[in-house]
This record gives sequence, C-alpha cells and structure tokens, in this order.
Amino acid sequence: MADLQTQLLVLGGGPGGYPAAFEAADHGMQVTLVDEGAQPGGVCLNRGCIPSKALLHIAKLINETRESAEQGLSFGPPKIDLNKLREWKNTGVVGKLVGGIRTLCQARGVNLIGARGTFLDANTIELKYPDGKTDRLTFEKAIIATGSSPAVPPVFQLGDPRVMDSTGALELADIPGSLLVVGGGYIGLEMGTVYAALGSKVTVVELTPGLLPGADRDLVRPLQKRLEKQFAAIHLNTKVDGLKATKAGIEATLTGEGVTPKQTFDRVLISIGRRPNNKGFGLEATGVVLDEKGFIKVDGQRRTNVPHLYAIGDIAGEPMLAHKATREAKVAVEAMNGGPAEFDNIAIPAVVFTDPEVAWVGLMEQEAAARNREVKVVKFSWGASGRAITLARSEGLTKLIVDPQTERVLGVGLVGVGAGEMIAEAALAVETAAVARDVAETIHAHPTLSETLMEAAESVYGQATHAYRPKR
Repeated sequence: MADLQTQLLVLGGGPGGYPAAFEAADHGMQVTLVDEGAQPGGVCLNRGCIPSKALLHIAKLINETRESAEQGLSFGPPKIDLNKLREWKNTGVVGKLVGGIRTLCQARGVNLIGARGTFLDANTIELKYPDGKTDRLTFEKAIIATGSSPAVPPVFQLGDPRVMDSTGALELADIPGSLLVVGGGYIGLEMGTVYAALGSKVTVVELTPGLLPGADRDLVRPLQKRLEKQFAAIHLNTKVDGLKATKAGIEATLTGEGVTPKQTFDRVLISIGRRPNNKGFGLEATGVVLDEKGFIKVDGQRRTNVPHLYAIGDIAGEPMLAHKATREAKVAVEAMNGGPAEFDNIAIPAVVFTDPEVAWVGLMEQEAAARNREVKVVKFSWGASGRAITLARSEGLTKLIVDPQTERVLGVGLVGVGAGEMIAEAALAVETAAVARDVAETIHAHPTLSETLMEAAESVYGQATHAYRPKR
C-alpha cells in the first residue's frame, strides 16, 4: 500500500466530477480524479445520456424512413445489424468521448485513478483497484460527485436478466418481441421509443394520470398522440403489483381500469426514477449531513457542513441533470479558490429526447397554478410555422409564461422536432430576466423553428405575424 497525497480529491468522474477536476487544474490546483468505472465519464457518458441519444438517433432515422412515403419517398424495411449497432454506440460514440476525457486529463495534469474510493475520514480515502490492490490517499479538499443509480424496488428484483434497469436496456442484448416499460417518465419513454423503432411491441404502464408527470399537459399531448401510434399500449393510472419469471417470459400483474390483470412480456424495463449514491463509500466517516431524501446537504457554494468538503451533481440534490452538475462544478471550484461564486441559476432546462422532443425551463403553467401565481400564457402552434410544415412535423407548440405586470419571461415550454436545441435561447431569456419584447424584437432567421419563440412573444403584445386570434 502506497501513501499518496493531493491538494484536491474529486470522487466521481461523471459530468460533475471531470469538469470540476478540469476547472480546478485550470486554477493551478493539484488534482486527483478518482472513478471506479472501467472508463471515466460516469453514468451520463457510459450508461445514460450519450448512449441513449445515439440509439434515439437511430430510432429517428428508422421512423423517418417509414413516414417519408407520405412525401413520395419509399424505402424498404430496415436491416438491423445489432452487433454493428452496439459497436458503433460503444466505440464510435462512447469510446470516442471517453478518449477525449483521458486526453484532457493528461493535458491538464489531472491524475486520473481508476479505483473505488472509500472515505476513512474527512481527509483520507482508501483506493481499491480492480486487481484488489489498495492505496491510501490524503487530501486537503474534496469534491464528492458520486452521482445516482436507477431505483428498482425489491418487488421487481427477480435476479432475472430479462428484468432490466436503464443500464441493462442500453446494452441492447436483443430486440425483444414484447417489452413492458414500468414508468412513463423521460427514461421510460426514451427507451420505449428506441425499442419500438427497432421492432418491439412496447407497453408503457404509468401510475399517475399522465405521461411525464412533471411537464405541462399541453406539451405532453402531441408526444402522447404520436407514441400511441408507435407503442402497443399506454396504460395510465395503472400499477404493476408484481413480476414473476416464467419460461414464457416475465409475467406482470397489473391493476388499472380496463387493463388485463396478467400479461407476459419478453423483457421488462424498470424506469421509475433514480436514487443518490450515498452508500458504500464511507460517506458516514466524513461527518457530512444528508437530508431526508438522502442527498448531501450543501450551501449556495456547494459546500457541505464540513468546510473543506463539497458536493455536486445528483448526490447534491434535484434536479438530477448532467448540465446542472457541470454548472455546480464551476461554482464549487471557484468558491474554494476564494471567488464570489454561488449556484444561483434560476433557469435549469429539462429536455425529453423523444420524438417529438419536449423541453421546458423556468416557471411552468402547472407550477404557477400550484403556487397561485398570476401569469400570462401565450402559445404559438407549429401548424403556422413554415419550417415545421416543410419538415412534415407541424404538431409542435411553443409557449411563453410571462409576468403580467413586468412582461418578464418567467418560463418557456416547447414540444416539437429540435425542441432540445431551441430551449437554450429560452434559458438565456429566463436567466437574464428578458422581457417578452426582447424576444419579439430579436430578428430570427427565416424559415426556422426558432421563429416560433419570436412569434409567441409577439402574441404578448397583440397578434403574431402568422397567427390570428379573434378579439373577444
């Protein structure tokens, strides 16, 4: 066992951890980045955001070839080489980005260690390498970025590989004839979209009355209408009481109005949320305090109750989003170097990468109603967008939530092709306290989907150019 030393330890190499390590190195700190994965990048790069978006791209291509017949362009059924698809996802996409992180670690002088780190106290960590060897590392400061894991209730833990979490689903072991998706949140709908495009008969079961429970209903409606055509079934207000492994498949017991109580599927995907990784690495030895949900308590600078320990990303609280973790990384490093930084962002965009995509940022209609806050809501239908019509995808919607007194843009919601890219402009408007006139009078290129933001903002003051609402 060797005794190692570092100025800053970063535990966890995901979208919070490695940006924190890079930022600290850029500030001249001696940095050791510890990650137990076979390769850096965390869940997002290896088992989450990136591989899922690669597969969603394939799903989009398949669906577009099927739908192009309406425009007079016909293709034959796709020939899917599953081995080649997996290789492209793992090597051509994930492997390339992992290589980039390794290269940047070397360029910045970050000491990247592939080992499991376990705190012995608030200044010491034990490193256990894959070969069983161990070292001890002491540090002056640390950033904890251990992320989160899929939540799988005990009732669903059968020990059968046919019952998958999101990680298992992304491995793409095969294309099941039938797939049950437990949970109608973003992970379930994204993976359901992939498997449906590849040829599986997908059934989604959601406990609440609607898909994507956290999103406004008018944003979800166009997506649900499209998914109803792609999926075999969508059961809302329905509970999965249990699963049973049989030779024929996984038998699910369902409770819901009009739902067949017993159904058998080739595979089941459990996608009901994630939980913070707060166990198994000696966190209790540090003295940091957790909240009632198991997240590490932090202040505005991401500092824990132990002054030299910081926490960022999923372990530090909701929303559990990669881009929130990356921003927190910058704040934590600047704060520990004496800067005036604080995580005070009010605009954290959320994107569901289905087809159509759903995206929102800031205060939304559903939340405003819950707060009893008066807002003005304006909408622009993509049925009046020239660009959307040229794409044969006019089902989209853009809406602004505006303060009726100041006309400040409080929130923006989008559903439609490319909504995930368009939300960046909306986030800038919300974060910088722009008023609707700022958006309405900013010249947007024509014909583009981003024009719908401009035209929605025009509706605050009268009529949008390409829409007309009769006066009451």
